[in-house]
Amino acid sequence: MVQENVRAALLEDLGLVSAEKPIAELIQRDLTAQLIPADKVDSAQVVCRDAATISGAAWVNEAFLACDPNLVLEWFVQDGEQVAANTVLFTVTGNAQAILTAERVALNFLQTMSATATETCKYVQLLAGSSTRLLDTRKTLPNMRYAQKYAVQCGGGTNHRIGLADAFLIKENHIMACGGIAAAISTAKRIVPDKLVEVEVENMAELASAVSAGADIIMLDNFTTKQVLQAVEFTGQRAKLEVSGNITDTRITELKTTGVDFISTGAITKNIHAIDLSLRIIK
Repeated sequence: MVQENVRAALLEDLGLVSAEKPIAELIQRDLTAQLIPADKVDSAQVVCRDAATISGAAWVNEAFLACDPNLVLEWFVQDGEQVAANTVLFTVTGNAQAILTAERVALNFLQTMSATATETCKYVQLLAGSSTRLLDTRKTLPNMRYAQKYAVQCGGGTNHRIGLADAFLIKENHIMACGGIAAAISTAKRIVPDKLVEVEVENMAELASAVSAGADIIMLDNFTTKQVLQAVEFTGQRAKLEVSGNITDTRITELKTTGVDFISTGAITKNIHAIDLSLRIIK
C-alpha cells in the first residue's frame, strides 16, 4: 500500500498519470533538478519547525528510494514520537537530483500524517484517566485513507472502519431505506452474521430500538452530555456506546466521565494543520 501510494504521488508530481518504468528512470522530467550535475552528491536534513507527533517514515523512505535506491536515510526519531520545534528528523545522502525530486512528495506525506498524529495525540491526552477510546472516521483526505489511519495509531488513537467492507455502520439514510432500525439490524445480521453491526441513533427512542434489535455498537449522534449519561444508564452492558458529533476539547473533557466506550471524530483527519517541515542541503 505504501509503495502504490507514493508511486502515484510521484507520478502526479512528474506530470504523469501512469508509467511502466521505475520512478528512478523518470526523474529527468523534473526540469529544475536538471540544472544540477547528474553525478553531484549531497546531504540534506529535514527539520520539524513545529512541536509535533511524527508519522510517515515509511512513506518518506519510499519516496526518496523510488527516485534513487542508493540514497541513504538516517532517522533520529521514530513514528509516534513527540518532538519539540526545530528538531532534526532525518538526513538523506546521495544523488542531489534524486533528493530534490523526491523532496516535495516525501514532505507532503510527512507533514500531513504528522498533523493527523499530532491532533490525535492532543485528543487522546484529553481522555487520559478514562477507559474511553478515541476513534477516527472515514473523513480522510482522498487517497490518504491508509496513511491517515496509520497516523491515528501513531497518535495513540484507535481505527474505526478502514473501509466499507469492514463492518456495518447503519446511519439515518440506511435506516430510512431499510424501513426502520430493527429491520436494518436484522437484515445485517442475516446477510453477514460475523460482521460487527453498529447503528447511529438521534434520540432515546431510537436507542431503545437499537438495543432491542441487538446492535453491537450504538452511535449517539449529537447527544447532549445529559442525554449521553441517560443513554449509558439505559443501555447498561447490552451494547457498546460511541459518541459522535461536534467533538471539541471542552466536550471531550465532559464526555470522558460519562462511561461511554468510544468517542469518534473526523477532526483528527480533516481539520488538521500541516506540520511545518524544512529540507536543507547541508554539504
